[in-house]
Amino acid sequence: MTEPTTAAAATAHEPAIHPVGALAIDAACVVAFVALGRGSHDEGGAIGGTLTVAAPFLIGLAVAWVARFTPAGTRLGAPTSHRFGVVAWLTTLVVGMALRRTVFGRGTAIAFVIVATLFLALFLVGWRAAARWARSRRRVPS
Repeated sequence: MTEPTTAAAATAHEPAIHPVGALAIDAACVVAFVALGRGSHDEGGAIGGTLTVAAPFLIGLAVAWVARFTPAGTRLGAPTSHRFGVVAWLTTLVVGMALRRTVFGRGTAIAFVIVATLFLALFLVGWRAAARWARSRRRVPS
């Protein structure tokens, strides 16, 4: 048996991040966003308060993940793909902001929307890019 010599072949046999692991990383990114925001506004670090503020965004994230596992959702890409990262980011942001304002009665000031947009993009898309980069660095020497 010969060893793979291309990056694609080298990474093809590596175990990918399990979808449950990808979901856990996504949820951790959302909770980190809220926890850091609450900390920067001296709102305390109580877990209950953090989860209450995170709830609309976690619901938005859940909508993206449920959509991914519908028959049409296969077009969204694998849970660790860049494409699904973008879907998760935009769905989390849009659904989260809508729920935050309409159901949870919280504000959606433009500065908050901008920070949320940038943070969630960086983390929900960024960890996928970092994982892909790390896998590509594990090339088998030729």
